[in-house]
Amino acid sequence: MKEKVKIFLDSDLLEKYLVGDTSKEESLRAERYIAMYPEVRETYDELQTNLEAFARLYAKKTPEGLKEIILHSAKKEKAANRRIFRYAIAASVAIMLFAGSSFFFWNQNKTLQEENTLVTNKIKYLEENMKNQLEDVRNQFIVLNNPDTRKYNVRGKKEGKELKAIAYINPVKKLSYINVSNLPELPENKCFQMWAEVNGELVNLGVIKEFEDKDKLLALPYGENAIGYITVEPEGGNSMPTVQNIVANITY
Repeated sequence: MKEKVKIFLDSDLLEKYLVGDTSKEESLRAERYIAMYPEVRETYDELQTNLEAFARLYAKKTPEGLKEIILHSAKKEKAANRRIFRYAIAASVAIMLFAGSSFFFWNQNKTLQEENTLVTNKIKYLEENMKNQLEDVRNQFIVLNNPDTRKYNVRGKKEGKELKAIAYINPVKKLSYINVSNLPELPENKCFQMWAEVNGELVNLGVIKEFEDKDKLLALPYGENAIGYITVEPEGGNSMPTVQNIVANITY
C-alpha cells in the first residue's frame, strides 16, 4: 500500500466525508481517493455498510398518526413544515455522527484486542525464554557433576596467547560447554569470536566478551569429532572465520 494512501486511511477524512462533515476541498480529495485507489474504495464501502447496518439495528417504528399530524401542520403553516424538515436533517446528521462515533469505538476496541495479542505473545516469549534458561542451567549442572564429563584445557596463541579456557564434554549426555576464564585485551577495532564445525557444518557462536562471572559457561553444539576454535575478527564479529587469525583450537 502506498504511503500516502495509508496516511489518508489513518486520518478521519473518509468518515467525515461519509457523514457530510467535510469542506469542498476535503470532499473533492475524498472522492478522488475513492475513485483512484481500490483500498480506499473498499474501506469506504465497508464504512457505508457498517453505517447502514447500524441504522437498521437502531431504527424505531414511526409512531402512529405522525404522518397525519405532519400533513395537518403543513397545511396550516409552511414555515412549520420547513422547521420540521430542518429538524429531520439535524436528526439524520446526529444519527450519522453517532454511527461514526460507534465506528471509532469499534476501532478502538480492535486496537485494544491487537495490543492484548501483542502482550500475550510477549508473555509466551518470556515463558519460553525462561524455560530455555532453566534447561541450560540443568545441562550445566549435569556437565559439571557427571563423572562421564571430560575436561580439556584450552590455551591461546598469537594475539590470544593469554587466553585460558576449559571445555567440558559429556559424550553420554551429548552436552558441550566452555568456560573462558581469561580473555586478553585486544585493540578496540578487534574482538574474539568463537566457531564450531559440527557434522560438517560451520556454526557461528558469536563474539566472546569478558565475563564478569568467571564461572559462566557457554554452550557448544555437540557432535561426534566436532572442532571448535576461536579467532580474532574485526569489531562486531565476522560472517566467516579468518583462518589465519585462529588463536585457540577445541577438539571434542
